[in-house]
Amino acid sequence: MDIRKLKKDLLREEIQTRYPNRTRNRIVAVVVPLLLILIAVSVYWAKRDDLFASRYSKGIELWQGGAYEKAVNTLRGIYDDYPSFTLAPDALFQSAEILNMNLHRYQESLLAYLLVLKDYPEHTLQERSLRQVANIYKYRMMDYSDAIVAYQKLLDRGAEGRDRLIYEVADAYFKLNNFEQARIEFEALSAEEPDSTLADEARYRTGVCLNLEGKYKEAEGLLRKLIKEGPDSTFGIEARFALAETLEQMERLRESRRILEELQGRYPNEEALEQKLEQVNERISKKKRAI
Repeated sequence: MDIRKLKKDLLREEIQTRYPNRTRNRIVAVVVPLLLILIAVSVYWAKRDDLFASRYSKGIELWQGGAYEKAVNTLRGIYDDYPSFTLAPDALFQSAEILNMNLHRYQESLLAYLLVLKDYPEHTLQERSLRQVANIYKYRMMDYSDAIVAYQKLLDRGAEGRDRLIYEVADAYFKLNNFEQARIEFEALSAEEPDSTLADEARYRTGVCLNLEGKYKEAEGLLRKLIKEGPDSTFGIEARFALAETLEQMERLRESRRILEELQGRYPNEEALEQKLEQVNERISKKKRAI
């Protein structure tokens, strides 16, 4: 037998005889901290929802108190740290609202709304988020192509305010100078939603689009019909101005001038009216000189 091994074994036995608690103490020193950690983790997980609910309440409180930056950080932190939490979609959406409405950081708010759409496809905040995305694209970023896509998605989902959504699509096409498609959308609005408060404007803008497309006879017919139906209404007066422009394009300058003169004192944009009247008078004078 190896003498050194025998000595080690004897020494170990002697130590265990003299100090029987040393091994147990070592085990306790390792096991107890582990148990405490496990207990702490268990308590945290059991209370986690309560902790994050408190953070959500704190975020809303900060927002209501005007501490917008802190509110955004608190609410966005809930989504970042615990995206499966029941209130995480609400926290993310509210952070987007603050960025949009209070801090006017539209690019950041857009990204937050898009995260709601991507990560919570079944949540009730989908429609509100998509509507905000569409409005930011159109009114803040002037990205009319992406705005059209977003508004069309809302229409496809059967979102509320169908007439307004069709109008926004038509107006976005108009701003892209796609007058034919804008006209098609305005025509759809007035045909599908005849009782809408936007129907008269849609018909008026259909006439404007026809003029811009060079379809002057069609534009004239529609605009005269609008004037006849409501000569003193807002869009009846706007239709008169549009008709004057259409007649000018058709070289019927005296008729155009007569309508413009009748609008003096009635048309809300006096500067535009005077400029147009001056332009028509100048063209009439040039024609006279040419004869």
